[in-house]
Amino acid sequence: MGEIWAWLLFFFILIGILVMLVFQLVCLADLEFDYINPYDSSSRINKTVLPEFITQGVLCFLFLLTGHWVMSLLCIPYLYYNVRLYLRRQHLVDVTEIFNLLSWEKKQRIIKLGYIVVLLFISLFWQVTNNMLSSSNNENLRRKAS
Repeated sequence: MGEIWAWLLFFFILIGILVMLVFQLVCLADLEFDYINPYDSSSRINKTVLPEFITQGVLCFLFLLTGHWVMSLLCIPYLYYNVRLYLRRQHLVDVTEIFNLLSWEKKQRIIKLGYIVVLLFISLFWQVTNNMLSSSNNENLRRKAS
């Protein structure tokens, strides 16, 4: 039963990361179509970058902690990329350069979004598989008991 709760937690953490990335993409799209000024857009994006990085790190750590090695290995490239961006101080969007880097920032977040969607589907698959195995084990135990 604990495995099902763990997979549910992983699923909701991935949904949270997905929401943060979609929010960043919406801010960039609003900036591209002049619905928002560069300062507001970059400040909104910058407020969600660090929580996204921390949430991804926590997710990778939880995968390690619960013994889901394959999922942890799948999270490592994304985590490495985030750490590399942070160490090079390239993780925040600069107000003065946002128009020059707009297409790059959008591509970067779309690739991240695709990666998280793949992890989300894999997590959902393991959640359903684990749930089915758990319910079939419970039925077998009930048959043996009666």
